[in-house]
Amino acid sequence: MSQSTIERAYALARSGQCQDFARLQQRLKADGCRAVDALLASRSIRGHLEAICAASFKAPSEQHQEAE
Repeated sequence: MSQSTIERAYALARSGQCQDFARLQQRLKADGCRAVDALLASRSIRGHLEAICAASFKAPSEQHQEAE
């Protein structure tokens, strides 16, 4: 079973792949998630995802160093 748009948003935010909320939205849309803007419009969801992205983001150079 595939993830809902909101479940995918939280998974991506926790993954450290998205630097901020705007990039998270772009990634979700690129991945084919539906109704991204409408589902993530709530201030509470947006604020939570922004905080998760900020705490989890790893720049590509940081990811490379951890892999070594």
